[in-house]
Amino acid sequence: MGTPEFAVASLDALLEAGANIVAVITAPDKPGGRGMELQQSAVKKFALQNNLPVLQPEKLKNENFLAELLSYKADLQIVVAFRMLPELVWNMPAKGTINLHGSLLPHYRGAAPINWAVINGEKETGVTTFLLQQQIDTGNILLQANTPIGDEENVGAVYEKLMQLGANLLVKTVEEYATGTLSPKPQEHFGIKENEIKHAPKIQTADCKIDWNKSAEYNYNFIRGLSPYPAAFTELHGKKLKIFAATIAGETDLKEPGSCSSDGKLFLAFHCEDAALHITELQLEGKKKMGVQDFLRGYKWPSEGVG
Repeated sequence: MGTPEFAVASLDALLEAGANIVAVITAPDKPGGRGMELQQSAVKKFALQNNLPVLQPEKLKNENFLAELLSYKADLQIVVAFRMLPELVWNMPAKGTINLHGSLLPHYRGAAPINWAVINGEKETGVTTFLLQQQIDTGNILLQANTPIGDEENVGAVYEKLMQLGANLLVKTVEEYATGTLSPKPQEHFGIKENEIKHAPKIQTADCKIDWNKSAEYNYNFIRGLSPYPAAFTELHGKKLKIFAATIAGETDLKEPGSCSSDGKLFLAFHCEDAALHITELQLEGKKKMGVQDFLRGYKWPSEGVG
């Protein structure tokens, strides 16, 4: 059960390892693109290429879907980047349902674990396989694998690493779980108190607006944690400006947080509470994504000039 590219890597790895995939469940086709034509999920495209039966329920409690799912008599269900399952679905197979999650649980439970790990400036993250239960991302842990987060890596780079790390971990988990050599461990056994657990709620568009009153380090990580998607943004002369990459510049002449300065040729800086961020990759509303020098070459500054 999965939808995006992240889940394709796991499905591919399971097939390569010889797992008997009896069916694939993914999201219904949705209109998209310029012509708003129906788009298939990445998982559906891969499944069809490999002649796997595909189920696309609108509602997971639909009686026809449940009957069809039951007819496959699966021993085990695998969930990778799908959606919340009702108990009558995750509890259906004899061996239950295994979820692959993009964090080192119990930290970063929620819909956006990779984003929040980068936003919070973590130096390490990882993947976890666990058994689904009623409360989201709280089930007993099977296996974990970790990887460092580089100081300059954005969420796109970390996503790619975790996609492969997770696929490999999932294969290992299924193989060991099938032979009965794994002992699921309750998350409480990891010694992290409930009030110390970091969470990863879904990121809405409004959450992506940069607060220049925060530190330069925070905003540097904030930009990395939302790049390339959904992208942190601010405003430049009344237009939405997405920022994909920046560097922290030492600042001796501090300016008002949120104010912008530039030489009109080489640099564009936004000022935080303690330092400035020099923007290196950006996209102005209605324009293409580009490097800062290409942007400045074609940008017409308002009559008051550059700050």
